[in-house]
Amino acid sequence: MASPRLGFRLAVCLLNVSEARKQDVVETIAKAALCDKPGQKKTQTTVLNIFSDYDYNRSVLTLAGPIETLGHSVVAACTEAYNLIDMEQHDGIHPCLGSVDLVPIYPLSECVSLEECGKVAHDIAESLSHDVPDCSMFYFGYADQPHKRSLVQRRKELNWYKRSNLNVNDIKPDVGTTVSPRYGLTGIGASPYVMNCNVTVDTQDLNIGQLIASAVRGANPGGLRGIQAMAFPHEGTVEIACNVESFKDKPPMPMTEESTKYISYYIEGEEHFYFAPISIERQIKKLAASYGVKTVGTALVGFTPEHCKCLAEQAIREGYGAFWRKRKTITM
Repeated sequence: MASPRLGFRLAVCLLNVSEARKQDVVETIAKAALCDKPGQKKTQTTVLNIFSDYDYNRSVLTLAGPIETLGHSVVAACTEAYNLIDMEQHDGIHPCLGSVDLVPIYPLSECVSLEECGKVAHDIAESLSHDVPDCSMFYFGYADQPHKRSLVQRRKELNWYKRSNLNVNDIKPDVGTTVSPRYGLTGIGASPYVMNCNVTVDTQDLNIGQLIASAVRGANPGGLRGIQAMAFPHEGTVEIACNVESFKDKPPMPMTEESTKYISYYIEGEEHFYFAPISIERQIKKLAASYGVKTVGTALVGFTPEHCKCLAEQAIREGYGAFWRKRKTITM
């Protein structure tokens, strides 16, 4: 539950923007979330981390703060991103539809509900439609009422995974009338925390990467539950990019060293489980070996939900809005 020293009810936004090659642009977006311009009041939001990938031309900014005020910071950051990123000029290997591609709101404190996060997502969309009239958005998760369609389902419906075959004129956004060529389409929603765990395989054969991604994907027989995976060519190798979703059903016990390892956390008193990054790495390593290749590294984009909550509490307690800068000088 929330730290009694702080009394904050914390949530987090893992803001995905379609820019990674101009770090000054990415950091300007991060600073906007802090509202630290002259004459503006600083918020209690902290930017815990900035993860940028040159080949993907995509950055993920971890914005955490009280659920009651986080939306204002997210709107400020998104508005800046819309101003600075032109989708007509974008080039990168990661699928995307918008200059602000994804705005997921996740609860961090146990007492913050998914319904509240969905309401914040709606408020963000309403504010952005007013501040940036030509932007357009689709809802997912607890912002997509009453259907609560998942992000994966919405992306499939929009052909997000095959952008080259997409005709934006065929898209009817949930917010906005048409899709602007400059801003593109933004996904806004709420769900239990989703981690991003990327495992690098030492091969240039994308077909091997795609076979591994398919085998680890939770929707396929033998896959890891809650895992969405794609394979991309990356810096002369292949990266298996995994979205790690949580689930409620308690995993079978006992579990041996060779079996999967789960970690749990709570939302409103309900226990949720997700695969530990080490289990994902172990499974991909085993699959890669079956094709005669090795894994050469694993990167967690951001944090586990527990680590994210602890860092957010520390950053707010110590008054570090630009916490990502502090993290460069210390070992976490």
